[in-house]
Amino acid sequence: MSFAKAISVAGAVMLGTALFSPVFAQQNLTLKSADVHPKGYPTVEAVERMGAKLEKATNGRLKVQVYPSMQLGGEKEFLEQAQVGALAMARVSVGVMGPVIPELNVLNLPYLFRDSAHMHKVVDGPIGDELLAKITANDKTGLIGIAWMDGGARNIYGKQRGVAKMEDLKGQKIRTMGNPMFVQMMNDMGGNGVAMGFDQLINGLQTGVVDGAENNEPSYASGQHYNYAKYYSLTEHLMIPEIIVFSKRVWNTLSPEDQKLVMKFGKEAQAEQRGLWQDMVKKSLEDMKANNVVVTTVSPEEKKRFQTAVKPVWDKFGAEHKTMIERISQVQ
Repeated sequence: MSFAKAISVAGAVMLGTALFSPVFAQQNLTLKSADVHPKGYPTVEAVERMGAKLEKATNGRLKVQVYPSMQLGGEKEFLEQAQVGALAMARVSVGVMGPVIPELNVLNLPYLFRDSAHMHKVVDGPIGDELLAKITANDKTGLIGIAWMDGGARNIYGKQRGVAKMEDLKGQKIRTMGNPMFVQMMNDMGGNGVAMGFDQLINGLQTGVVDGAENNEPSYASGQHYNYAKYYSLTEHLMIPEIIVFSKRVWNTLSPEDQKLVMKFGKEAQAEQRGLWQDMVKKSLEDMKANNVVVTTVSPEEKKRFQTAVKPVWDKFGAEHKTMIERISQVQ
């Protein structure tokens, strides 16, 4: 975190000590929310819509100010800021939350979901509610689980060549999120996994620290990563949902009625974001085509090879989640 950003956060914490006392609980409050993605991105727009509903329902007493485009740092910094009350809300990937909330790490297993419909049914049902409750019940995190967001399928992209088979990954340094599971996954798939923050990726591609990365189409296109890595391959190795989390420190200053409104509009945002996501995927593919991105399709046979290759990841990280894995597999 930069010095200026640290000063900003520290100031917000001191201000929060005063504003978030019971005396100020019913006064006007602007809830700060952060996202690494730019304005117009599905998760950013979903939270903005959530904020508009909250403002209307409270006659302007509660407002949401979204800070997109990594203005407040990366996802790890969002969690740190939310824990101390400097940030009210944040959209973060389960990939980042997994090491913090062990129960969530099951969702990070490669090739866990059959397709996006399967993922939606899992997070929309009892399993999704249970996992959000795990976030809230973990006192160490200082967070409340509000809603799930669609993160689509993650695919590999790079500067050198497309990936139609495992052998194409050999020697390529691929950026992953900072979760040991993902580094091993990429190594097992044939590449060299490099843990790196999303906010560091463009510099990493420019300097050659990494040869590529892996992410969904909207993240790739909205970040204009095609300017640095033209080859996008549909490996679909991960399908990781994302989460809207809320600071417990801020949450505890809200009235029960306001808490219910946040939850209600959060769930509505979860449903609305699905349509926004599909529209963004379509737009991203058009943008990729316009920028001469080479899209490589991976055959079912090669996907099975990748699935077999990542079995050590399941053995190491999935062993403690056997019951949950079975429950997820049974969701139809």
